[in-house]
Amino acid sequence: MSMQAERIFVNLPVKDLQKSIDFFSAVGFEFNPQFTDENATCMIISETIFAMLLTEPFFQTFTKKEITDTSRSIEAITALQVDSREKVDEIISKAVGAGGTSPQEPAEQGFMYGSSFEDLDGHLWEVMYMDESAADPEG
Repeated sequence: MSMQAERIFVNLPVKDLQKSIDFFSAVGFEFNPQFTDENATCMIISETIFAMLLTEPFFQTFTKKEITDTSRSIEAITALQVDSREKVDEIISKAVGAGGTSPQEPAEQGFMYGSSFEDLDGHLWEVMYMDESAADPEG
């Protein structure tokens, strides 16, 4: 039997919670006020996927490890699949317009198109569109 989770919560440390909320609101995300206070907010990615944005001091209470310095290293890339190439470009444009950066040009890989942005805390978000009907079934 495989493990099947009902929901995914990605926890990310942020330096300034309100600035992060403003940034991701400008990108187009919404937040669950039930799980929002001065230490954290629950960003809604889909019906079953959420990002918990936690102030660095609060995040630190969950681990004894040091928080990654995103100006020098990376811990993860959070990838989001959207329904069109235009949506990829729209999200990247909104992220850059809200103060994020886009570290690379969009990448065309046949059946897949994508780009990425770094949020205000240097977390890397990949946004991609995949035309599964054009994918090579052989891999």
